[in-house]
Amino acid sequence: MTQQLVEELFIKYFHNSILDSGLDSAMLSLKAGKWAMTTDSFVVKPVFFPGGDIGKLSVCGTINDLAVMGATPLYLTCSFIIEEGFDIGDLEIIVQSMNSTARKDGLTIVAGDTKVVERGYCDGVYITTTGLGIVPNGINYSPSAMQVEDRVIITAPPGAHGLSVFAARNNLGVEPPPQSDCASLFSLIEPLNSLEVRCMRDPTRGGLAAVLNELALKGRKGIKIDESLIPIDSTVANLMELLGLEPYQLANEGAAVIIVSKKDAERALEKLRGHPLGRKASIIGEITAEIPGQVLMITYLGTERIMQMPSGVIIPRIC
Repeated sequence: MTQQLVEELFIKYFHNSILDSGLDSAMLSLKAGKWAMTTDSFVVKPVFFPGGDIGKLSVCGTINDLAVMGATPLYLTCSFIIEEGFDIGDLEIIVQSMNSTARKDGLTIVAGDTKVVERGYCDGVYITTTGLGIVPNGINYSPSAMQVEDRVIITAPPGAHGLSVFAARNNLGVEPPPQSDCASLFSLIEPLNSLEVRCMRDPTRGGLAAVLNELALKGRKGIKIDESLIPIDSTVANLMELLGLEPYQLANEGAAVIIVSKKDAERALEKLRGHPLGRKASIIGEITAEIPGQVLMITYLGTERIMQMPSGVIIPRIC
């Protein structure tokens, strides 16, 4: 049965010359240079949510982890843990979603594995991916490269994915339902590689607040942001206010936080806003020598407060 599943479903959609060889390992011809590699597991519940599904999410998440390092995503492997009784039609939708998402960015799925476990030992389907991409010469993004007066950009309003999954999981019945921003960021941020970018991150678990705190700690600099400059989706903001949640602590799956030099910040913003995924991109703050390792936010009221690193489990299993 497993062999039949592999041939009639996975090979049907993922087929290419490397995968079709059927060898125990994918044989790749890699050119010289610096390569980026990432591995991630996806256990989101529910597996279908407004704006995406676990298949699209797994490919986008892998592409984005490579893209924010300046890499061009080239190859991907995927492993499926499938619960006994999981609907084969739903599985096909997930595989189709992975295939179409990967092909849009020229990503080739070169190897994989499938395991079926007894009912109750898996929540529908889990997917683990590994991505490999090549990094152009001269690209070395790192928080340690941040400099005072560098600008902080976010490419989209915060919190959309986390709220979408939360609403779907808890059957909130909101109309229209909040949409996840799940998307591949490669075409959005690849043009920035020609600019003086210091580093990039995608604000997944812990959202904008977690990413900014991690950058401040690893870069040993302070970060000052202006709350009034952060783009906020009104639907997201209104629902979060009712739920008592803060958008800065919820995940995105189609946004990036970018640290860029002061002189290139406006050029970066222009490039981002010229892309459908970056139309709401905004410069929200700067790197400062003050309060190293911390994030200071100027609030709507003009007061200042420390934006804390999120603690505890805010919304589990968003990816």
